[in-house]
Amino acid sequence: MKHLFLTLAVLFCACWNLPAQNEKADNIIGTYLSGTGIDAYKVRIFKAADGTYTAQVCWVADRVDANGNVYKDDKNPDKSLRNIPIDEVVIIRGLKYIPTKKHWGDTKIYDPNRGIRVKVTLTFDDPRTLKVRGTVLGIGETEIWTRVD
Repeated sequence: MKHLFLTLAVLFCACWNLPAQNEKADNIIGTYLSGTGIDAYKVRIFKAADGTYTAQVCWVADRVDANGNVYKDDKNPDKSLRNIPIDEVVIIRGLKYIPTKKHWGDTKIYDPNRGIRVKVTLTFDDPRTLKVRGTVLGIGETEIWTRVD
């Protein structure tokens, strides 16, 4: 009986802690602004059905060329995705929260300007400022995304 009680107590404590971890991970959900002038863009981060997070461009300042044609993701290595409007491109899939490191990562970010995917980690400087760091072979670049909603 004592063994059963101890098992139930451990299980209860483990389950009690899960919502807090998920709540912390969900802090990343929202819309962010980055860049300035014609290079400005917004990204929406949402939770996917599998529990990971997805980041999709939802607005770009310079959406159309001189002829009024919407820019497309023409540098995408996947030819089937080259007709997607630049303001609808998914740039991160499968993003996971890593509680031991207090950041999101374990996936890659797609750069539509270069047509490449690189390892990514995301961390908050404060509740409105998200640091997005992409790296290849230890060489990296950091962008700041500011929460707008």
